Amino acid sequence: MFADTEAFSGFSVSDIDEARKFYAETLGLRVTEQYGLLTLRLAGGRDTLIYPKADHTPASFTILNFQVDDIDAAVDELTSRGVSFERYEGMEQDAKGINRGGGPFIAWFTDPAGNILSVLQDR
Repeated sequence: MFADTEAFSGFSVSDIDEARKFYAETLGLRVTEQYGLLTLRLAGGRDTLIYPKADHTPASFTILNFQVDDIDAAVDELTSRGVSFERYEGMEQDAKGINRGGGPFIAWFTDPAGNILSVLQDR
């Protein structure tokens, strides 16, 4: 039924103005707004909707992953823009917060609403 229908993901935030500033200015993404909703215009044509929710609860899982060629450079750049990286017990994270254990190298951070995002690099 939906095999040829365009689809997109979405997630909520507690403050749409904070979200716009974070995604557009801090992360440097192209963000559009219509009807009080934000759309992240992501590379590869994968638009993502952001909507305000008064009783927003941050997702307890990673909602958006950004694949990068050089995770160290990405973490350094985000840190210089004021982003703090999360630390998770039981993860093999280095001083920058990068997990270099099995799988891709990955580092997690949150948006102003507490939703979890990541940068990751295939080995």
